[in-house]
Order: sequence, then structure tokens, then C-alpha cells
Amino acid sequence: MNKQYPVYTLTNECHDCYKCIRNCPVKAIKIENGHASVIPERCIACGNCVKCCPANAKRVRSDIDKAKNLILAKKDVYVSLAPSWSGVFEHSPKKMIAILKALGFKGVSETALGAQEVSIKTAEILNNAEKGLFISSACPVIVDYIKLYRPEFINCITPIGSPAMTHAKILREKYGNDIAVVFIGPCIGKKNETTYNDLIDVALTFEELKIWVNDEDIDVSDIQSENENQFVPYTAYEGTLYPIDGGMNETIKRIGVKENIQLISVCGLQAFENALNNLNLDTIDKPIFIEALSCEGGCIGGPCISTNKAGISLISDVLSKVKNRDYIPKKASTVVDYEMKPLKVVNTDYPLEEILMALKKIGKHTVDDELNCGGCGYATCRDLAKALLDGDAETSMCVSYMRKIAMRKANAMIRCMPAAVVMVDNNMNILEANESFMKMFTGDMYEVFKARPDGLAGAGIERIVDFADIFRTILKTGKDLHKERYHCKNRLYDISAFTIEENQIVGAVITDVTSTETNREKISQKAQEVISKNISIVQEIASLLGEHMVETETLLNSIANDYDDNETTTSTTEENK
Repeated sequence: MNKQYPVYTLTNECHDCYKCIRNCPVKAIKIENGHASVIPERCIACGNCVKCCPANAKRVRSDIDKAKNLILAKKDVYVSLAPSWSGVFEHSPKKMIAILKALGFKGVSETALGAQEVSIKTAEILNNAEKGLFISSACPVIVDYIKLYRPEFINCITPIGSPAMTHAKILREKYGNDIAVVFIGPCIGKKNETTYNDLIDVALTFEELKIWVNDEDIDVSDIQSENENQFVPYTAYEGTLYPIDGGMNETIKRIGVKENIQLISVCGLQAFENALNNLNLDTIDKPIFIEALSCEGGCIGGPCISTNKAGISLISDVLSKVKNRDYIPKKASTVVDYEMKPLKVVNTDYPLEEILMALKKIGKHTVDDELNCGGCGYATCRDLAKALLDGDAETSMCVSYMRKIAMRKANAMIRCMPAAVVMVDNNMNILEANESFMKMFTGDMYEVFKARPDGLAGAGIERIVDFADIFRTILKTGKDLHKERYHCKNRLYDISAFTIEENQIVGAVITDVTSTETNREKISQKAQEVISKNISIVQEIASLLGEHMVETETLLNSIANDYDDNETTTSTTEENK
């Protein structure tokens, strides 16, 4: 996780869906251990990955603490407020200024002031040109895209700083170079722009501003819109058109350009790329200016616009706050001279043999195997192969390949299982059955079904087994069943039936336990015989013991009786004497 770069990944939240790769126009994403991370040296900070991430794992670096530290340093810190604010916040200009001052800012100014100067300078450049292609420098994402990926057009970018840079220079000229400037807008790319110059100290997003206000426990409803709360050093006019598609061109038209100059508006990176593809600069015979913005619809479609308003409402809100002026100067009062330097991303050209070897790692052995489904995030299988060679991708990203492996493993396990395995769909048709199932239940038709490529697939389960009601019950209830010693056609089966997809697919593992139960009964019968015999013997012993006891008792009684008789006779004789 690179928190130093404006976009980073919360690794624990990333769930290998590859949606960020699919939506990244320059594929500046690396997959490692199933998690996606941004490659800073390739990223243009367009924010597409942030907007599309379903797990909210892609995050924008927070620079709130940097802004707070500037204020704590007791510097006079001024806000450069992007003109799209009027479509995001339901506040009057005075109240918006009051809220920002409550955070500690010295003053609030409109970035649109810089935009106006940029338009005036751009019109001057176009009017002095005979021919050629000119691309606006207003959007930092477009500028970075050209620097990194289309350096052949680097000299076409107008050599002046962006509206934000120009505005920061206006503020420094007015209030001194020791002030600090914090830009606030809907753009992530502005965070990168602050590293290209020393005019802007910190760039915040509208989302960060909302978080900051919330953290400070500022009750916006209690903020008073005082009369002295005005934009400094003065209010902007036509420059507030910049955040909408064609807004910059509209300001240039108001300034006035020659009739042969063509003004073209292009919004969206894909549209911009398409506009440049196959373009031969040598064939351009007139001045052509492209107002290029990376976000569809303009800056109001920025990744951190932080509002759920409809696009038309945003445009309407911005237009409603535009003020016109009777006269627009022909010369810019403040200009930031800015020289663009290419930083081309060099892609390795791998030999075909290496690409084919990489394709084999994902199960692509022939051209027919190359599905180009885009599930991995790359447009083609060969693009994925190149990413594998670059070390930016993993073989597990190929969905079809992983599915084949999973199927092979599952089939191998099912095929080798001694128990019968079957899967049934909600139409009571067999989807899959292993050989053990066929042997167990198809009887004389076993060889016929075995010869079929799909085996029993498609056959009705009711025609194969007599306990199809078990499958029907599970499909209906969704509850698993276990039938122990289930009797069917003089056989005993142990049946474990379970849900695979609720109300759609059920499976069963069936074991023939007839022989086991028979052996068990035999053992039980033998045991009963042994027990019975033992009982007989015990009873006989007991009987014998009983007879002996009776005989002994009779003998003793006889002896005792005889003894008593003798004693009586002796006593009588003595008395008679």
C-alpha cells in the first residue's frame, strides 16, 4: 500500500475482482497475491479505479493534516476554490466562505480567476498561430497521460500553467509569496500537480472538505453569512464555466478568435485517445484547439465530486452562478510559463515465443483458446500474457483457466470416488454422474452410457433411480437430507443429498451398504447363537448346582432328625431305671 501516492489500496478490502484493471485506461494496476495495487510511475490519477471499486478498497490519500499544519504554522492560508463547488454545496457564496474561514483560512478565492487568465493567453496563442494542434493544459490527468503515453503530442500542450497554478500565482502576487495556497476541488490529479510546482501547497477534494468540516463539529446551520464574506481579491466571471464540457471553449469564443480557428471539446480519456489515434500532425493546415478533460461531462464528473445530484442539475447550478462582464481584456495579466517534459512509459516488446509460453501458463495452447473475454481486466489474452511477463499479473486472473482447473480437479475427484455421485438440476435432469453411479443404477445399459461422451448428462433422474423424490424435496425445501440404510429393490443405500445451488442444483453421494449390513446381520446372528448357547450352559450349570444343593440339604436334615431321635430315646431309658 503506497499512501504517498494520491491513490492507494486497502489490501484487506481488495477482493480480486479485477474491476479496477478493467476500468484503468492505462492498466497501471499490479496484482500480487490476489490483491490490486496502483503502480505510481504509470498512474495518471484519473480516479476511475476509485469510482468503480465495489469494495471501496481504492482510496484517495487524505491531505487534511497537511492543510491543518499550514494553518497551525500561523501562515496566511488562502483557498483556491474550484468553480464546480456551486454544483456540489447547497450554500450561498457568502456562507461557503464563512464555513471555510471557520476552518482557519485567511480568505477564499475562486480558481476561475486563473481560468480567465488562461483563456485570454490561450486565445492570444491561437490568434498568433498559422496552423497546428493545441491541447489545453487545464486538466492534470490529460497532461500526465500525454507525458507518459503519448509523448509525441507533448509539444501540442499549451505552454502555460493550469488555471489552479495561475490562480495560485495571482494570490501570491496579491498577498505575498509567503502565503500558502490550498486548492479544493473534485480532482485527484491536482494532488499530483502540486508536486510539479511550488505555487500550490496542498490539494484537497470536496470529499476531504466535508470530512474536515464534520471532524471539527461545525454546525453549518449556525454559520452566519456575513456581508464581509466575499471572494478575494475579486469575483470571477466567465471563468466559472470551466468545469462543464465546452466551458473553456465558450470563454475563448467570448474573448474572440479568428474564423479559421477550430475549437473542439473532448471529454473522457477514451474519447481523447480516439481523437489522437492515427492523427498526422503534418496534415493539419489550420489552428485546432482541443479543450481536453479526462472526466466525462467535464470537472463536474470528477472522481471526488462528492454529490449524488443528476448531471443536468450540476450543469444548471454552475451555469446559474456565471456572471458576465462587458469587456474581457485581450492580454493576460498573470501567466505561468510551463514547459512540459515527456516521461514516456516504456513497454517491453516481448518475442512471440515468450508470449506464447506465457499463454500456455493460462491454458491457451492455440488461437482458439484465446477467448479475449476481458474477465481478467485486460482486453485480450495476449495483453494478460504481457502483463504476466512484466510481473504485473497472476495466472489466477484468467477466469476460464481457473474454471478449467477447478473442473478438472472436481471431475478427477468425482471420477475416482468409489461412492456414486450425481448432480441434478431443477428440471430433475442429471447434470453430472460418475462411473460408480452408472455402474450402480444403469444395469445392462451401463456400457451404453459409458460410451457416451456426456455419460448420463441430460437423462431424467426419475428414470434411473427409484428415490428421485429425495432430490425433488431438497430442490423445494433447500434442506439437506441423510438417509441411512435406505431400502430400495432389495438393496440398502446410505444416501447423503445436499444443495449445491439453492432451488437450482442438488447433489448426492450414495453408498451401497447391502453387503455391509448383511455381514453385520450374520455377525449379529452368530453372536445371538453364542449368547443363547452360553445362556443354556449357564442355566444347566445353575440347574445342576440347584440339584446338588437340594440333595445336601435333604441329607443334613436327615442326619439332624436322626440325632434328635437318638437323644430322646436315651433320656427315656435313664428315667425308667
